[in-house]
Amino acid sequence: MNITILDDYQDTIRTLACFGKIAGHHVTIWNDHTKDVDVLAARLKDTEALALLRERTPIRAPLLERLDRLRLISQMSVYPHIDVEACTRRGVIVSSDMAPGRPSYATAELTWGLIIAALRRVPQEVAALRAGTWQAFPVGTGLRGKTLGIYGYGRIGAVVAGYGTAFGMTVRAWGRETSLARARTDGHAVAPSKEALFAESDVLSLHLRLVDATRSIVTAADLARMKPTALLVNTSRAGLIAPGALEAALRAGRPGMAAVDVYEEEPVLGAKHPLLAMDNVVCTPHLGYVERGGLETMFSTIFDQILAYANGKPINVVNPEGLR
Repeated sequence: MNITILDDYQDTIRTLACFGKIAGHHVTIWNDHTKDVDVLAARLKDTEALALLRERTPIRAPLLERLDRLRLISQMSVYPHIDVEACTRRGVIVSSDMAPGRPSYATAELTWGLIIAALRRVPQEVAALRAGTWQAFPVGTGLRGKTLGIYGYGRIGAVVAGYGTAFGMTVRAWGRETSLARARTDGHAVAPSKEALFAESDVLSLHLRLVDATRSIVTAADLARMKPTALLVNTSRAGLIAPGALEAALRAGRPGMAAVDVYEEEPVLGAKHPLLAMDNVVCTPHLGYVERGGLETMFSTIFDQILAYANGKPINVVNPEGLR
């Protein structure tokens, strides 16, 4: 089969052990990113199986209608970036293992890396030390005894909360009632309200999925309730926060800091994002789930789905009505 892999920014996939699974197939890997339909149509014109690295490239009807040879899209997890109905009309199968019950430990770990980096001003002090200055910034703050707010106590939020307990923090959760019931079961307290969560947290970490109901769920008023010493962390989705609200809140001093791994439009190139110009923000380029072990697991499944299709027995099919 002609297999194409999009958006392998760090040219990692060919180095994974699981890459050997598709030996004997013709594989094309693109390391840059484009959403241009004409460019994508040219790149994918001979593709029979398309492997996607999460939600980096939208696959919509205008593109699908130009891909006459495409028969399979293989990926993992949710698929808001794929027009499944258009795939079905075109006879394109979408195979996506939803990995139920398995949290992204990598994202939880990066969340804590960002928390410590921001509160102790690690990136700034590293840069200053390399420039010849010793302890150049105001002293940072520790974690023990502080309040960790978890907005969205799902699979990842639960892991982040557990790490918070290990650091000696008091955990407060908020979200849907089903997730709050799980937080209580895990021994964590529930905030009296969303307003209280924002007002009382020293560190507030967002762990919600981005759907219509959660888009812009964090408002300017929510952020204005936060302490001047507080840290807002977002390793989930940029769209959870109302457009422009975080930048304005940081300039106003509530919260005092932010740590961000996600952006409205990705990739962010040429440092063209307002958060990158702010000294009280630690920014990383959507590294949450991006680590070797996680990619090994992801692409082992993605390649298994491709091989299953090639053998006439597709698995994890989202749109079985598209089978021909």
